[in-house]
Amino acid sequence: MREIGIGLIGTGFMGKAHALAYRTAKAVLGDVPAARLEILCDTPADKARQMAEQFDFARSTDNWREVVQDPRVEIVSITTPNHMHREIALAAIAAGKHVHCEKPMGLTLAEAEEMTAAAKRAGVKTIVGYNYIKNPAFLHARTLIREGAIGRIIHFRGWVDEDYQADPDLPWSWRARLEEAGLGALGDMGCHLVSMAYDLMGPIASLVADMQTVHETRATPDGTDRKKVENEDTASALVRFESGAHGSLSTSRTAWGRKNRLDWEVHGTKGMLVFAQERMNELHLYQNEGDRAQQGFKTIFTGPDHPPYGNFCPAPGHQLGFNDLKTLEAGAFLRWVAGGEKSSPDFFEALEYERVIHAIAAAAREERRVAV
Repeated sequence: MREIGIGLIGTGFMGKAHALAYRTAKAVLGDVPAARLEILCDTPADKARQMAEQFDFARSTDNWREVVQDPRVEIVSITTPNHMHREIALAAIAAGKHVHCEKPMGLTLAEAEEMTAAAKRAGVKTIVGYNYIKNPAFLHARTLIREGAIGRIIHFRGWVDEDYQADPDLPWSWRARLEEAGLGALGDMGCHLVSMAYDLMGPIASLVADMQTVHETRATPDGTDRKKVENEDTASALVRFESGAHGSLSTSRTAWGRKNRLDWEVHGTKGMLVFAQERMNELHLYQNEGDRAQQGFKTIFTGPDHPPYGNFCPAPGHQLGFNDLKTLEAGAFLRWVAGGEKSSPDFFEALEYERVIHAIAAAAREERRVAV
């Protein structure tokens, strides 16, 4: 199986996650091509050289255009701040590269639509960084739902909360600016919840919503001025799925004590499924069967019986982590690029998630029900 050249743009939290994922995907999964870590980009050039050595890339540059034009690169991995996604992705697509882009795709829905249309015209393959839906516990929940384990699905309830913007003394940054970050809590985290709701419940038809900016201004980093926070700290929506089921979605980046609360419940006519990302190797199942005095929630610990957990470890209960899910994401994309089965979500599918978060923002601003 041939090697596939990787060009990585950005070396922060997600850049490191991508580098680790592509380095280990073949070792973990076996049936995917090896990734050749070809060229890494960051600024300044000294930092790029340092990170290329740390991540084991062959070369480095401080000019992202060198990455997208490099003939040895087949996949361009984009882990830059949000406002750079569109320009880099379009240049990579124009150069005939396959694109692995972190979410959100663009600052606006129009940008995401433009990126999707370009990928379709060029015929390149794409994937967006929604690695939480690669979790074996999540995949098992989806299987249980499709097999009717909890009956007809009637309701979804989900939360995604963190506290990285909870401190009012935190300085103003690019994350507070529409032209650099786009949406706030919705673009950072809410889209992950939407991806899970969409995969479990199907498309969302319409919604009503509200948003709030908790800290309306923040001090500049030098402390000499205060600047406006232009996007939302919290958002909530009541949704109707195309199936007829209802649900609620809520997100906050100002929830003290919450580090990665990505929790959901799926209610059915015969039971319920419950999941919490901070305990990502557990799934809780309630089924209305048998003696009521003996009924209760069952905790399912993921293990080799929940593929692809067994690719990492032969023993149940030994726990996968965030970077393992990113490895599954990268491995699936490598397999598709090499001619194997399609990986998800591509730009077309991720665009649907972004339609939802932008519909939430529109419904909140306009104070009306919005069709998705």
